[in-house]
Amino acid sequence: MKKFVIKTLGCKTNQVESALIAEILTNNGYEEIKDVFSANYYILNSCSVTHVADTKNLSYIKQVKRDNPSIKVVLTGCMAQLDKDNLANNNLIDYIVGNYEKNDIVKIIEKEEKVCVSDIFSHDYFRYEKLHQTQRTRASVKIQDGCNNRCTYCTIPYARGKNRSNSIENVVEQINLFAKEGYYETVLTGIHIGQWGEDFKEKKTLKDLLEAIEKTEIKRYRLGSLNPLELTKDFIDFLAKSKKFCPHFHLSLQSVCDKTLKAMNRHYSADEIKQLVNYINEKFENAFIGSDIIVGFPNETEEDFNITLNNLKELSLTRIHVFPYSRRKGTPADKMQNQIDTAEKKKRVALVQEVSNKKLTEFFNKNIDTENEVIIEKQRDKKSGLLKGVTKNYINVLIDANDNYKDKLVKINLTSLSEYNEKMIAEIV
Repeated sequence: MKKFVIKTLGCKTNQVESALIAEILTNNGYEEIKDVFSANYYILNSCSVTHVADTKNLSYIKQVKRDNPSIKVVLTGCMAQLDKDNLANNNLIDYIVGNYEKNDIVKIIEKEEKVCVSDIFSHDYFRYEKLHQTQRTRASVKIQDGCNNRCTYCTIPYARGKNRSNSIENVVEQINLFAKEGYYETVLTGIHIGQWGEDFKEKKTLKDLLEAIEKTEIKRYRLGSLNPLELTKDFIDFLAKSKKFCPHFHLSLQSVCDKTLKAMNRHYSADEIKQLVNYINEKFENAFIGSDIIVGFPNETEEDFNITLNNLKELSLTRIHVFPYSRRKGTPADKMQNQIDTAEKKKRVALVQEVSNKKLTEFFNKNIDTENEVIIEKQRDKKSGLLKGVTKNYINVLIDANDNYKDKLVKINLTSLSEYNEKMIAEIV
């Protein structure tokens, strides 16, 4: 029996697609293992959102080939899609598989086709296959692919193509299947989930999909990252009335300075961000509001950065994922003047991270002595040895309890902050 190892880098969408690749291979007589020394194939589902991600992809491949020179390397994901011509000359890579071709991986391997990457923009429809298994505690469902935005720093639309939405029927079928298999929670994922339904002949919105999900057998659902423009008051009001929605938002802000937002081709203002965050906090008690911020964007002066920093301090966010701007070849931002040097970007990252740490601690303190629901993970926390889980409002918790609670949905009381980073201590009610 041929054996394979699969490694996933990047977003939740890649994680879903890797689970499907593994299932397809397994159904065709391959065996998934963890040991590259014994494997025939190493499948790397790559990320290419930054130049660091590209470097990491190639580093993994070099290491695997050193460990097992006879192993066949299959590179798929966004790096394969974006850089297929250069990668075709890399003798460490045996197969290059595009994002749309991931489900054809068995045919590609067996035909020994070196490069199988189609024009991603030639595909108009979402490619759906049921997923029966996942190794995660929460089952993610891919509801769409692609992105119609053209942010000046981003290559992802060129790696993923135009927006393509999974049908309501398919999403409901997948969620009910997961519910029957014992999953309590599903995470709706995609490249730009807020654009779900825009490509249908009879245009739909994400709210239309959620109305159908409310009637499924799953106990709770969580949303992936959203553009602030897509969180209208009507949409937030709908979520506030839901008994299944987990009060966890992740806002793709990128900046809170109007000048920088315009340069990024983000079509909202700092004031609109403030109004949105305030409205979420008005409608939800203790909602977790995460965000993405890019610092060191071309032409971002110290004054521009300080506008973002001060606005972040004022906003009632829970956590800020901060990234230094990464130049990506072929994007408008790569050609912009006044690129910020690495040292300055690191300094700005540290300043935003400091604000984020403070906000997360404040949020944890606000949640002490409150009740919540947690899905206990299958594996214990490595550092503490305690059971671990995630609350409805996305707090990572540690619990001193026996293994009978693993993979169960339980009520807990949040008691204190953990000595371990970014977690709270809880006890089972």
